[in-house]
Amino acid sequence: MYQLSRRPVRALVAAFVPLALAVGATPAEAAGAGAAHAADEAARSKVVEPSRRDMLRTVKDLVALSPRKTGTAKGRAAARYVARRLRAAGMDEVFMERSTSYSWKVRRDGLRIAGERIDQTPISFSFITGPTGTGRRSLGKKGLTAPVVDLGGLSTTEIATLDLTGKIALVDVKFLPPLAALAPLMEFIHDPFGEILDAQTLLTPNPYITSLAQTIDVLQLAGAAGMIGVLADYFDSNEYHNEYYRRSPMTIPGYWVTKAEGARVRELLRTDPRATMRLDIVRREVTALQPIGILHGRTDETIMVQSHHDSMGPGAVEDGTGTAEVIALAEHYGSLARRPGAEPRDKTLMFTTFDTHFTGYQAHMHFVEKYVEDPDSPYDLVLNDTIEHVARKGQVAADGKLLLLDESEPRGFFENIAVGGKLMLARSIVEHGMNATTILNGTAMTPVGVPTDASFTMVAGVPTVSLIAGPIYLYDTADTMAAVDKRSMVPVFRVNRDVIEWAEATPADLIGLPTGALG
Repeated sequence: MYQLSRRPVRALVAAFVPLALAVGATPAEAAGAGAAHAADEAARSKVVEPSRRDMLRTVKDLVALSPRKTGTAKGRAAARYVARRLRAAGMDEVFMERSTSYSWKVRRDGLRIAGERIDQTPISFSFITGPTGTGRRSLGKKGLTAPVVDLGGLSTTEIATLDLTGKIALVDVKFLPPLAALAPLMEFIHDPFGEILDAQTLLTPNPYITSLAQTIDVLQLAGAAGMIGVLADYFDSNEYHNEYYRRSPMTIPGYWVTKAEGARVRELLRTDPRATMRLDIVRREVTALQPIGILHGRTDETIMVQSHHDSMGPGAVEDGTGTAEVIALAEHYGSLARRPGAEPRDKTLMFTTFDTHFTGYQAHMHFVEKYVEDPDSPYDLVLNDTIEHVARKGQVAADGKLLLLDESEPRGFFENIAVGGKLMLARSIVEHGMNATTILNGTAMTPVGVPTDASFTMVAGVPTVSLIAGPIYLYDTADTMAAVDKRSMVPVFRVNRDVIEWAEATPADLIGLPTGALG
């Protein structure tokens, strides 16, 4: 495959800021931002910041609690762990927000074709009765035996024309879109080592925007009795633990198979065009836990710093790293508040990690309803700073295995903040050596949200800076400590600290960018 040059691109740092960004800042804004930055640096130099080792220890603690599934003992332990760390960080108050979600657990599973066992993993949240359906479902002791229809890579439009009543659909599920699709949103890029501007990287699809939800919808409308999903764009693993797509509840049973196992399935179907599926699941209503730590300022104007602590597998990158960054920032600002003679900040700081990332985002929606939309909310959220995925770059090697490179997975800050904030963010990324990083214009996406955990507050009107990366292994059991981009932990901390300091120094009504501006 053609590879772009990987030599350092020293001039790229400044050259990629669009002219519209520079024109949008007045000399007074630029000078004010520079003076504020210098003052902030002087003040911060007196405070010890968390080290890489500190943050990695937090990630290891969370991995030790995995899988941190919503509504399970380990999920509850993870939420309590974050709450304990927030208390130890010196928050003025720490409390646990509760909401209702739904767990999903496999009791028994199996797939056989032509008398041979197929290596598979049940599709997460398959075989449920609906969005809030609970109870146990089973295909029975003998399972479901039905003919298999190989749909290959047919589009959902093509599948929608078929009658699949009583049949099991074998279908290639695609990962969409590649990094290159975000190019129109890029306002700034810092890529001194060519970690983004690489042909394979630009064309590698991300693992959390897939054709699964649309495929579920059309298969069920066509009457399919079950689904075998071939991970056609994936590395050699069937341990892909997808989210629950709340708009597309999967009422039929389904399994993931690797690309190689999918080829074997197709060979076996020549012998016997039927499959026997066995699946026994239980779904329960559970309580989701969201720890929240507050450092009170002089006003109720609140800067919110968030990630999520739940996971379906080890969850080192997703989102042990994001949670570690939130805790590190809480510890930093807690230590600032405890300094002798320290004055309260103007704005309140909120540090939180969400539950329900995989089970339907009920905690996120509950939070918006209670703390953003309710006029009686004690917090006036003026900025959401979300941190997700400090990741090593992952690629699918020629042999189909996962290859972890000694590089940073390309990452981006979706944002819809004022021009002064954009300039601050670009400067901070360069200053702190946060390589392989872009700034993405989220303003045009504000009405529908961005593909991050910040989407719900953004749609509700809260100005947002949201860091995200999409390594290929993100939803896999391969997301272990080995996948963490250890060298980036401190740079990510420092850049997000600068975001918080800028929001603290900026009048609340000047933090956000009006919808449509620079869009």
